[in-house]
Amino acid sequence: MLAMVLREIGAALVPEERPDPDPGPGELRIRVEACAVCRTDIHVIDGDLPQAVYPIVPGHEVVGRVEAVGAGVTAPRPGMRVGVPWLGHACGHCAYCETGRENLCDAPGFTGCTRDGGFASHLLAEAAFTIPLDARLDPVATAPLLCAGLIGWRTLRMAGDAGTVGLYGFGAAAHIVAQICRWQGRRVFALTRPGDRDAQDFARTLGAAWAGGSDEAPPEPMDAALIFAPDGNLVPRALGALRKGGRVVCGGIHMSDIPAFPYDRLWGERSVHSVANLTREDARTFFAVVPRAGLVTHTRTYALTRANEAVADHRSGALRGAAVLVP
Repeated sequence: MLAMVLREIGAALVPEERPDPDPGPGELRIRVEACAVCRTDIHVIDGDLPQAVYPIVPGHEVVGRVEAVGAGVTAPRPGMRVGVPWLGHACGHCAYCETGRENLCDAPGFTGCTRDGGFASHLLAEAAFTIPLDARLDPVATAPLLCAGLIGWRTLRMAGDAGTVGLYGFGAAAHIVAQICRWQGRRVFALTRPGDRDAQDFARTLGAAWAGGSDEAPPEPMDAALIFAPDGNLVPRALGALRKGGRVVCGGIHMSDIPAFPYDRLWGERSVHSVANLTREDARTFFAVVPRAGLVTHTRTYALTRANEAVADHRSGALRGAAVLVP
């Protein structure tokens, strides 16, 4: 197998030939068909996540075919298509797992962070934490749904029944969430990097009622603001753009420090929430919605050996949608 390996924080990914891995009890060996690049992969590369281990093969938006199964695995079977998301393991017995909140597990495992991920031709995954996928789906189009879609879905659900939703940072997650909002009949305001006219035009093509820079005031107060950009300065800015009773939801796993702000930004029963990881229930509900909402992902493909180029393009904001590695 070929893997793109991050040997230390801040280093370039390097290609490495390895023997095909043998699945242990409860595991699958998966032949990777596509793996999207996520902002979280950049956080792993930059050393922003204290739980990460090195060396590591990044990548947690994986679509592939089961090649071999370990002891005790009855499903999925060899030949079936599965997705491998960020949450790769949960203990099953902590207080969070026992109450349906495995995303908050005290002893989790994360694909491409604590265990090798999908920037490779093959990977191992726990069978119980893979997502069955329709064999007719396009692997490249589906890969971004495994995190940008799932985290975007969880973030949107945390916004409740908000009628007007602001999306701060119009990248892979927001371009999916905008389509869901349009399908649900919500209004979307897209707030991009200041001056990024291309991203604003892109947002309008996906149904945004208004698009402007994150330094601009939207045309009217919003019911909820979803922040996907890792910039803590956006939190007080988004609070200031909410109606009373509105909610800010931070959808990223890492964010720069939130600056001090006057209490009146929060007063009026406004609130700030964060999204942590995802659950298998999120996957079940989201993938039921995907065909009904007619979601279309916008992607740019790269050969696996061009992983560093794909990461650089994601980091720079040069993409409209998601970068996807294809072994």
